[in-house]
Amino acid sequence: MLRTRLYYRIKPLVPASIRLAIRRWFALRKREQVRDTWPIMPGSERPPEGWPGWPEGKQFALVLTHDVEGPAGLEKVRPLAELEMKLGFRSSFNLIPEGRYTVPLALRTWLADHGFEVGVHDLRHDGWLYRSREDFARNASRINQYLKDWGAVGFRSGFMLHNLDWLHDLNIQYDASTFDTDPFEPQPDGVGTIFPFWVPRSAESAVKPRLSTINHSGGYVELPYTLVQDSTLLLLLGERHPDIWFQKLDWIACYGGMALVNVHPDYLRFDGEPISARTSAVEPYAGFLEYLRERYAPSFWHALPKEVAAFAQRAFCTPGQSPPHRPEPASKAVR
Repeated sequence: MLRTRLYYRIKPLVPASIRLAIRRWFALRKREQVRDTWPIMPGSERPPEGWPGWPEGKQFALVLTHDVEGPAGLEKVRPLAELEMKLGFRSSFNLIPEGRYTVPLALRTWLADHGFEVGVHDLRHDGWLYRSREDFARNASRINQYLKDWGAVGFRSGFMLHNLDWLHDLNIQYDASTFDTDPFEPQPDGVGTIFPFWVPRSAESAVKPRLSTINHSGGYVELPYTLVQDSTLLLLLGERHPDIWFQKLDWIACYGGMALVNVHPDYLRFDGEPISARTSAVEPYAGFLEYLRERYAPSFWHALPKEVAAFAQRAFCTPGQSPPHRPEPASKAVR
């Protein structure tokens, strides 16, 4: 964590283009080192003990999420939502309460009216949310107020930083700040599962989250993203086609897991926008949605994050019993 803190201390002093170039250099070299554990981690396909399957016997679950990081991304929320609606999809947009933009009430209302979800994305998105336990507790009270004001039940930290035990301070139904495997993140410790799991309010969660189903004793559902983020796939690794999305999706579908992707409107380039090193064409994401529709409809359960979290809670809430849990994930050591 010391290295992570140092990075966010010097980050504002380094131009974005240089930061991206450095991250790309490291990512391309790391890719070969992690080929045995990314984008697929062996063992992460094992479902939780007692897993009942998805609603209506669906083969797998599909969850679309978006993190809006700046004013440019805020301007693209509606175009992205309209693209998804045209293709028959809905998603969740995670918005920063005290970041570089003001969240318009009209936008949140429009999203809700059209069947989308709004989540809270960090507090300021500055990399300092987990600086200390005391700071987090103070910030949590502000985050809880935004959750209440926005009618939101989900949270995602900036930069996918996470401390699952501290998150019990938040009044949330679910968190989405983790991943099954992603060695390219600043905090690269994956949770090793392509299924939702329950984070209980107990001392155990301070050490390592139990990859377990829900019970009645208090806690929240964790929804790890299981498909590589667009910023990693298209910007850092320089892919021009969503083949990695297709391959991982096929694997998740085979094992009946949860295909959860995070795409940033900030980094998408729609028709008519100038070419930039910090954006990629929207076509790969649109192609991914078309692939889903053409190859798998109607065999997947397309749900908002809050719906998946609610399903997990209903499926495993058995009063008087401890929640079943899945075995420890396979070793994450790079081979």
